[in-house]
Amino acid sequence: MQLTNAEEQLMQILWKKERAFMKDLIDAHEAPKPATTTVATLLKRMQDKNFVDYIQYGRSREYFPLVKKKDYFSKHVNKLIKNFFNDSASQFASFFTEETNLSKKELQELRTIIDSELKKK
Repeated sequence: MQLTNAEEQLMQILWKKERAFMKDLIDAHEAPKPATTTVATLLKRMQDKNFVDYIQYGRSREYFPLVKKKDYFSKHVNKLIKNFFNDSASQFASFFTEETNLSKKELQELRTIIDSELKKK
């Protein structure tokens, strides 16, 4: 399942805070703040998609993510590679390094990461 842009924004807040009440989620948004009903609707849809859950404290709910940010992002990157780069990580890497204007230092950092992964294989 995939999140809408609005749900993803809310999820980003939850990943950062780890646990949050409705007020915390609304306060974390920049102005104009979303309506409580809007956030409640988004949370309900995200709960139906098994992205979030909550603990009930009287009339308040403390929400928390069920999906890790890394897992969500990884799934999307893999889908991107499959759909736009013929399922070729090297084509993706070539595009990424050529089109993002990485500095020499950043490219060297990437090389270090790749060399480290090669040693693990």
